Amino acid sequence: MTTYGTIPTSSSTQGPSGEYISRAKERIKAGLGARRPWKLMFNFRSFNFPSPFREVFGRIRSNVAYFRMNYAIVMLLILFLSLLWHPISLIVFIIMMAAWLFLYFLRDEPLVLFGKTVDDRVVLIVLAVVTIVLLFLTHATVNILVALLIGVVLVVVHAGLRKTDDLFVDEENSGLLTTPAASSSST
Repeated sequence: MTTYGTIPTSSSTQGPSGEYISRAKERIKAGLGARRPWKLMFNFRSFNFPSPFREVFGRIRSNVAYFRMNYAIVMLLILFLSLLWHPISLIVFIIMMAAWLFLYFLRDEPLVLFGKTVDDRVVLIVLAVVTIVLLFLTHATVNILVALLIGVVLVVVHAGLRKTDDLFVDEENSGLLTTPAASSSST
């Protein structure tokens, strides 16, 4: 019997493109879930000026390690907004955003090239350099430099003023962040 108007629900009837799209949707949800919560990042009770000035560098290092994906999203958003009036640059940026999504934000497993695992920080640096070089080739140099300067200033100010005592380390960060809150909560 033929049933017209029904939508098949099993994944076996989907072609390779349907399976790829559903897998991409799952990766988007999981990838964006891997970033740190924005509420934690912008918890205003966690901001203060560090008492000894040399503590700023430790805060910056810890916060950049902890909020790495959030800071990358902020930098890319600022760069995107700066390119709205340069259509060719915007097209290049959108193509590079696809590369960012698949190579950095939405990966389930480590990137392996020529049988060797590539660290996330290396992927981040390479993607950032390639994105900036390709955008410079589109002659939007002033916009790119201003956007990068604004982004770096925002990241450094946020990372320097945000306390690190309420951040918790995952096993994957391997000791980049020390948290006094974890030791004081047991007492």
